[in-house]
Amino acid sequence: MHAHIVWDWNGTLLDDVHVALSSTNAAIAKVGLPPMTLERYRELYRVPVWDFYEELLGRAPTDEEWATIGKEFGRLYRPGVKACELAAGSAHLLTTRRNSGITQSLCSLMPQVELLPMLRARGIEDCFQRVDGRTGSLDVKAGKAEQMARHLSALEDIDPGLVVVIGDAVDDAVAAAHAGARSVLYTGGAHSRSSLEKTGAPVVGSLTEAVALADALVRRP
Repeated sequence: MHAHIVWDWNGTLLDDVHVALSSTNAAIAKVGLPPMTLERYRELYRVPVWDFYEELLGRAPTDEEWATIGKEFGRLYRPGVKACELAAGSAHLLTTRRNSGITQSLCSLMPQVELLPMLRARGIEDCFQRVDGRTGSLDVKAGKAEQMARHLSALEDIDPGLVVVIGDAVDDAVAAAHAGARSVLYTGGAHSRSSLEKTGAPVVGSLTEAVALADALVRRP
């Protein structure tokens, strides 16, 4: 028995954490904050992103600060992320499961119009039964929970008991639980192991481990 894996994109299948960090450091410099190391970024980062910047500033950003942060981050991140590589081994994992007839899908907060071309460019679009990126404007004070619930409800002929979400963020575990699914969290993205472990979900250091554990979870009585 195999899990139906719902993959996260940014920070999970796509290795973009260094682009996210450099773009964030450039953005916060515009509002007078010092740069972060990768370790500090992983300790502090969270979704919704509003909460992350509120933590950095020690208060809610002003409208002007928020506009400045968003403009600078987008200026650097949007072109940078398009050049990012897939996480090590992920293409093999995806194609192996597809070729074995095992279902998988993708649910991401990246805009759908940007997500689909990135999947095509990397030759993995046909690995997924369904792909759901964000279709509206980003709600900076909300996470992925409602989108995940819609994603799972739209999956056809999938036993809900076989669904496991694999992601790199605390919010992936929150979204999975909200939608009635299990989750496995991966340490190669935006969050530290310690923050991921606080969710109570299993935490692994590689996507190969994540897939093996996802399958093991659905085999347990």
